[in-house]
Amino acid sequence: MLILRIVVALLALWLASGNVHSQTQAQDTLHIGGKRFTEAYILAEVLAQTARASGTPVEVKAGLGNTAIVYEALRSGSIDVYPEYSGTIATEIVKDPGAGTLAALREKLQPLGLGVDIRLGFNNGYALAMRDDVAARLGISKLSDLARHPLLRMGLSNEFIGRADGWPGLAQRYQMPQRPQGLDHGLAYDALAAGQVDAIDIYTTDAKIAQLKLRVLQDDAQHFPRYDAVLLYRLDVPVRFPKAWAALQALQGRITEPAMIAMNARAELERAPFEVIARDYLAGNSANAASATKSFWPKLFGPDLLRLTWQHLSLVLASVALAVLLGVPLALAVARQPRLRALVLGATGVLQTVPSLALLAVLISFMGRIGAGPALVALTLYALLPIMRNTCTGLAEVPRGLVLAAQALGFNRWQCLWLIELPLARPVLLAGVRTATTIAVGTATIAAFIGAGGYGERIVTGLALNDRDLLLAGALPAAALALVFEGLFGLLGWFWLKPKTIALK
Repeated sequence: MLILRIVVALLALWLASGNVHSQTQAQDTLHIGGKRFTEAYILAEVLAQTARASGTPVEVKAGLGNTAIVYEALRSGSIDVYPEYSGTIATEIVKDPGAGTLAALREKLQPLGLGVDIRLGFNNGYALAMRDDVAARLGISKLSDLARHPLLRMGLSNEFIGRADGWPGLAQRYQMPQRPQGLDHGLAYDALAAGQVDAIDIYTTDAKIAQLKLRVLQDDAQHFPRYDAVLLYRLDVPVRFPKAWAALQALQGRITEPAMIAMNARAELERAPFEVIARDYLAGNSANAASATKSFWPKLFGPDLLRLTWQHLSLVLASVALAVLLGVPLALAVARQPRLRALVLGATGVLQTVPSLALLAVLISFMGRIGAGPALVALTLYALLPIMRNTCTGLAEVPRGLVLAAQALGFNRWQCLWLIELPLARPVLLAGVRTATTIAVGTATIAAFIGAGGYGERIVTGLALNDRDLLLAGALPAAALALVFEGLFGLLGWFWLKPKTIALK
């Protein structure tokens, strides 16, 4: 119990410090968000460095996931501005594909408290691409040709599969019979090059199109709208941050499509850090990319390791502590009532089946914020089942005769529970906490999708760049942390649960 009290105290201190920091920084700090693909990371850094040059404090929350998550973060005020695309705003946010101009988009966005401005200067559209040799062999050069090849393997990003301007509309427009499989955008190029899929969705500014000599299929029915890069922002941003907004306006038309492709190439092909790419571009210098490239060991032991470790450890300890505080009393309340126990454990089990990103999106909408709060709630919910189930199992294994004997000796219900049932159930209960902790260490990596940090920050960025070294630099510390917890629980079990001996004199 002492350990649990210490964890709870640390949790309270962590949350209090986070609240104080957020309250003091929210008013004078410009929060810039970004999606989870290479170009979005780079643009977020370009915006951040431009705004900082005006003397405005800036916090970057990049890699927040797909459009739904980043938009919800903007709507709730967790971020103030992020780079978006006109076609995405029209089809996914205001739900009006006909709103093709900034004026039309502004009219739709104003009731939402949002605005759109500052065309950055390039169009990054959706398209489908194939290996040139495969496309040539099958005689495919345009999207309408795909209808004649129903057995083609389509590896499309999950967001593209679900977007109105993505696969649903595309398949209907061109009468495509294929059934696509979901594939992370960062991994799709490798799958295509290896012949594991035949066609993928791409962004037209992707650097690997030229590197892999892919054939971009012509959109002969003009299904895709233009996706001009713009800034989507909260309407109060120009008033709250006038100097930063004036600096950002200087980016109007400044980034050309070749320049954006070159920046993406530096990130994806030469592994240059995003902040270096942005700094060099703003300074008018795109050289020395190779000098910025890092090998595996500097990535593993980078300067962010301690920060990410603290964030990951805090989420794990806090969520498991909350799950114990909620789950154990609830399990005690229903343990002796079979129907209620089955109902409660069943409901808790259903939570385990909810996809993590879906749960996070719901929590962001419900709580009106991104970051540690929704991540903590999600991790706590996922940790409840093993703790509650093991508590109920441990209590069920206590011999009924011992409880009856204690009651015959005058023990009341709480004395029986505290002095007999819980001590005997302790090994099974501890095993449940152990399992919940292991689950939390692995699941906490999803926190990076909503800006809560942790080792997942490296994993998310590594996925976006298809950087295996960076993926390992995030996965290995998480695995090491899980092993550390396994060792600690092993020691705790040995000291706490070892048989007591009685000395006879």
